[in-house]
Amino acid sequence: MPDKCDMRWFKQTFHDQIDSAIDGTPFTLDFLTALACQETGEVWPTLRKQNLSVDQILELCVGDTIDFNSATGGGRSAFPKNKAALVAVTDPNGQEMFDLAHQLLVDMAQFIDSYKGAASQPNKFCHGYGIFQFDLQFFLEQPDYFLQKEFADFDKCLAKALGELQSARNKIGLGSQDSLSDLELCHVAIAYNTGRFNPAKGLQQGFRPPGGLFYGEQIFAFLQTAHGVPVEDDTAPSPFGGNGNATNLKVKSTQLNLRSEPCNPGNTSNRIATLSHGDALQAMSDQITNGFIEVQTTDDNSLQGFAFAGLLEPA
Repeated sequence: MPDKCDMRWFKQTFHDQIDSAIDGTPFTLDFLTALACQETGEVWPTLRKQNLSVDQILELCVGDTIDFNSATGGGRSAFPKNKAALVAVTDPNGQEMFDLAHQLLVDMAQFIDSYKGAASQPNKFCHGYGIFQFDLQFFLEQPDYFLQKEFADFDKCLAKALGELQSARNKIGLGSQDSLSDLELCHVAIAYNTGRFNPAKGLQQGFRPPGGLFYGEQIFAFLQTAHGVPVEDDTAPSPFGGNGNATNLKVKSTQLNLRSEPCNPGNTSNRIATLSHGDALQAMSDQITNGFIEVQTTDDNSLQGFAFAGLLEPA
């Protein structure tokens, strides 16, 4: 589940491109952040913590696997239902698309455990492409978007998403409004996801995982969280003075989490270690970022990360 630290990364990485693209539309940076969290939030928040470039992360933002089996019933109704339906296409090249789609699943599953089982099956492949997800059902009409991996180009992926969002808001009667409320934005997102919106059902529409929230409810929750995530870091001089690594510090609280980035997600997802009262540290910066200072432990198992400055004191 994406958290505030993930949203912070997304905003800092893509806000310039998004701000330019949404000019003159009712869509917002917070809304596009929430949409990315909703559509591929099980993928890119994990990928960003690996040793991958932004381009590599975007290329691996694929999901939703296909392998319809008529013998077992259920499954996908849209094209393509399975490998056979895809490779039967000769113009555009369905076999080439399958090979790409399966390989991207395998590559992504190296980092995302929940996809490892699907990736081990030779007929499985993904039908959602790009950080905002565009479905493979449009392969016959727009083959280059998939075969040329245009979904891995953030500007092209964003343009595709904005076009689909514009179509969705027109479809549900919001096309003439200059601005949209949070609820209306989520209504558009539901139509983006399902192709329709039923006012009688409110946010309780779209996919719902077992025990989880409906698509509409979840993206509304992401949107509220995104409102509280600024684009720019809050920086200030360190209250401990010195020149970064010249300053010796110690933990003054009972416990203190050492984190991989200057951000508290409200959980342990970016925790490197838990430090104890009196543990010695060395400051690696003379700046405080979002309340955190970069430090290094001074024991034999030296660790470097970010600690909340309010729980430290000079040694």
